[in-house]
Order: sequence, then C-alpha cells, then structure tokens
Amino acid sequence: MPLSFRTATRDDVPAIVSLLVDDPISASRDARPGLDYEAAFEAIDADPRNELIVVESDGEIVGTMQMTFIPGLSRRGGERAQVEGVRVSSKHRNQGIGGQMMKWAERRARERGCALVQLTSDKARVDAHRFYLSLGYEASHEGFKLLLS
Repeated sequence: MPLSFRTATRDDVPAIVSLLVDDPISASRDARPGLDYEAAFEAIDADPRNELIVVESDGEIVGTMQMTFIPGLSRRGGERAQVEGVRVSSKHRNQGIGGQMMKWAERRARERGCALVQLTSDKARVDAHRFYLSLGYEASHEGFKLLLS
C-alpha cells in the first residue's frame, strides 16, 4: 500500500482524534475537563521541536504519530526523538503500515541528527510490544507517570 507522510494541518484534527480513540485502551481513558484538541494542535504546530504527522493512502488518513525532539546533555548532548500517539486506523491494521511509519520516524530522527528514537507503550498493549521488539526496539526502561488533575 503506497503511503505518503505529511505534517498535520488544523483540518486533520478530527481524523487524528478519531484514530487516537479507536482502541479500547484509549477509549477507556477519562477525558479531563479543560483539555482542548484545537489548543493542543496549535501548541504542537507552533513548536519547532514537535511534529504531528499524518499518513495517507489514496487521500485517506490511515495513521498518525507525534514526534518530539528533545535536547539533552545525556548521550553526549545528542538529541532524542520521542515518538508518541502512534496509531493506524483499525480497518488498515496488520498491513505493514505501522512498520513503514516507524521506519519513516527513524529516517526523520536521523535527518535531525538524533542519537536515538524512544517511545512508551501502555503495558496492556502486548501486541504493540511484540511489534516494537520485532523492529529492533528494546524494552530498556520502566516508565512512570503521575496523572495531574
């Protein structure tokens, strides 16, 4: 399936949101009052260290991901690429799109001179863990989160 990758526009926000909630884990998360997808998009779009990407096939958005480029002193000052919100539309899963998306993300990180690509995945996403391991990613750390209300 031929794919094209591009930076998301404001008009893409509804399609991105539907991809983000198109699974039981995301759908079960409580929406916090005061959160605004449009404001979040504006903040991402205005930040040169953030890229919200949509993946299209035949004019249809079939995937999305956000990349954040994080400068740091560790890794000898090497920037790292954080990949978040990786989603493929449920009707297009298991067709190799996710693998192409991650390869694209790796190329983009190399273009920026990043030292590594990192991501987190909910512990309940066992299939996603298997997928990332198959691409050569290593489950090297334990992640911690604190929800702020």
